[in-house]
Amino acid sequence: MTERTSGIRSVLSVPAAYELLQRALGSPNVRQEYVKQHVRPAEGDRVLDIGCGPGDILAYFPEVTYVGVDPSPAYIASATRRFSGKGMFSVAGVDDLDAKELGEFDLVIAKGVLHHIDDDQATKLFSVAAQVLAPAGRVVTLDPGFAPGQSALSRFMVGQDRGANVRSEQRYVELARACFDNVQSTVHHRLLRIPYTHVILDCAAPKPIDDMPDPVG
Repeated sequence: MTERTSGIRSVLSVPAAYELLQRALGSPNVRQEYVKQHVRPAEGDRVLDIGCGPGDILAYFPEVTYVGVDPSPAYIASATRRFSGKGMFSVAGVDDLDAKELGEFDLVIAKGVLHHIDDDQATKLFSVAAQVLAPAGRVVTLDPGFAPGQSALSRFMVGQDRGANVRSEQRYVELARACFDNVQSTVHHRLLRIPYTHVILDCAAPKPIDDMPDPVG
């Protein structure tokens, strides 16, 4: 994972500080839009959340079978305390994911993950997600990004994110299409209280595993 954690950004590794900032910026609006309009979970779905953080997104889900993984022990500890009984949480980064050990899922989500990892790790994420999907399953991601129609202030704010790999909408799509035949992208410019651009990918129809690039890790 590649991110900028010096200075004021270091505070965001503390779950309570991270959530406080997210609420101040209007992140609950982002989660609601992401879950209700894009993820669209149904009761009983099996959900894998890669990069689940402190698990806040669970508050927007119906009753599902939920597995959350994140490389931060502090985030996983917070998620386990707050959502005990609603999901299973474990410490794991993208490089630790093994499709053979994970099982099968109707939905794989990765909110705010791709811009924290390099292209090889992004390929690993999409490859694993494709392999664990049920036949009609979908992978839905959300990240800050650069896109046509973006204001100069939004471009500046996106560029200040902790994640060191914020990409263009086109580049996010290219990475996903290496593993999926069906990739739809949506750009939002006004989900937060500040000028900011989000790119959401909706991926389905995984390619045969032999046609996917070899993931690193």
